[in-house]
Amino acid sequence: MNLLHPLISPMSLRRKSDQPRTDRPGRSIWAVTAVSLAGAACAAMMALPAHAAEASAEARTAASAPTRFKMVRTPGTPYACLPNAYASVKITPKDGVEVMDVQAYNLKPYTEFDFFVIQVPNFPFGLSWYQGDMETDGYGNASARFIGRFNKETFIVAPGVAPAPDLSPIPTATSNPITAPVHTFHLGLWFNSPYDAAAAGCADFTTPFNGEHNAGVQILNTSNYPDLKGPLRKVR
Repeated sequence: MNLLHPLISPMSLRRKSDQPRTDRPGRSIWAVTAVSLAGAACAAMMALPAHAAEASAEARTAASAPTRFKMVRTPGTPYACLPNAYASVKITPKDGVEVMDVQAYNLKPYTEFDFFVIQVPNFPFGLSWYQGDMETDGYGNASARFIGRFNKETFIVAPGVAPAPDLSPIPTATSNPITAPVHTFHLGLWFNSPYDAAAAGCADFTTPFNGEHNAGVQILNTSNYPDLKGPLRKVR
């Protein structure tokens, strides 16, 4: 016997969960779209480190690429004084320092020369840093490798005055002058002896550019670059 109210049918008493859901297809589309967007975002995030690593590798390669330039005869040198002399320089960044390879050509055979990093290429040269010696072979060619800081950060600084060794009878200062950081971006090559310079047709002046401070004149420098923009400034 049907005890239900005549206006209430059994169909109207069905649970809401049993009724058809017309909104599910639309929600499914939104869900698929959301998943797709999330997947694309994840892919992009995964690609970013790869691009960053690639850019970083390119930057490291550029930073480690050698810098090459020439040294020329010192302006004002008499024509008879080694008229074809020159040098090629290659500076390669390596593990926190730079490796500088110098190849000099057409100098006086079997002769010693002294190599410096200097503030400006020509007289008065400014602050100068002795690197080492170069000795020519029978053809007047010489090569040397120097390892140190040879880039845009090369500088000399003296925050205060301090005593310096007295190497008498070698003439030396017994204290230093105070100076703020001074960057030294040029190179120079001197005869080790004024007698060798004179024998090569050069001036026979004595200069302090060797270990005993009795060197000859400068023969090569980087005056092919402006005073304030020496070639070491190009090295990163």
